[in-house]
Amino acid sequence: MVEHSIASIPADGIGPEVISAGLEVLDAVAARDGGFTLKVAHYDWGSNYYRKHGRFMPADAMAWLRTADAIYFGAVGDPDLPDDVTLWGLRLPICQGFDQYANVRPTRILPGVTSPLRDVGPGDLDWVIVRENSEGEYAGHGGRAHRGLPIEVATETAIFTRVGVERIMRYAFELARSRPRKKLTVVTKSNAQRHGMVFWDEIAALVSHDYKDVSWDKELVDAMTMRMVLRPRTIDTVVATNLHADILSDLAAALAGSLGIAPTANVDPERRGPSMFEPIHGSAFDITGKGIANPVATFWTGAMMLEHLGEKPAAVLLMRAVEQVCAAGIMTPDLGGKATTKEVTRAVCEAVRGMNA
Repeated sequence: MVEHSIASIPADGIGPEVISAGLEVLDAVAARDGGFTLKVAHYDWGSNYYRKHGRFMPADAMAWLRTADAIYFGAVGDPDLPDDVTLWGLRLPICQGFDQYANVRPTRILPGVTSPLRDVGPGDLDWVIVRENSEGEYAGHGGRAHRGLPIEVATETAIFTRVGVERIMRYAFELARSRPRKKLTVVTKSNAQRHGMVFWDEIAALVSHDYKDVSWDKELVDAMTMRMVLRPRTIDTVVATNLHADILSDLAAALAGSLGIAPTANVDPERRGPSMFEPIHGSAFDITGKGIANPVATFWTGAMMLEHLGEKPAAVLLMRAVEQVCAAGIMTPDLGGKATTKEVTRAVCEAVRGMNA
């Protein structure tokens, strides 16, 4: 029997609630599958850790995480701490430290879930957004001068490297090739950003020559928001910069019904270190402790983690169970239901145990 080592970092807000639910469901899947087990190491890093120690994780945190096969991450963010401090204190150091350069965000309308889009249902919206996750607008380059003075200036420099752009383009083309429609949309803003984004477009065009079986088009990011709303059936696989994909994927989640169902994988395709899997909904302090956080995003994230670990049948089993529960109307309030986090979790565990192989 295979044992997979998982580093669990629930962190802030609803993170502990949904990660606990996710681990419960993953244990049920492992028991049902019978071919693997999960060895989970629990880390209490996050904003509360910061208040006690002046940092979000210990100095040797990356060494501990490197011993894991995958990282299961909740959310980071605290209403009493600046967002840039929390993000750069925990999540980004892990993503950048392990060079998890491909952020993968699938979106589809699950059975039983109603999209806010008119006449759009399951099967009409089935996308994967690939977000460049290591550079671009979130590279952390820039600075401020003359603070507090009328002449104060702040700069934020977007970094685009040939190796960074080419590798995310190749990842996106490969992913598009693996999907039935073999279709990729490259999101850009090269009409206004004439250096980095023109470079982005040029690399996309060069890489496309190695993927003649993949049809691709280019869309300005502002036009892409309209296309997602008005022509969702024309979209399949999408690749965009760190900032553009961050925004577009939240829109995608809303169009699929709720931010509470949207998963993420922060992947190092070369597997030089562990990849990290997280729901995209954030810490959601407005509902923390109320028992109504939607765990579906965390379950879907867990399925992505299982597939990354080579347990694809188990991943498929888990998603079938999630779809069965959603179709039965057992959903949290963000999806119009009345179920609690624990009730949804219990229903998915029962569906896993009763699922036909």
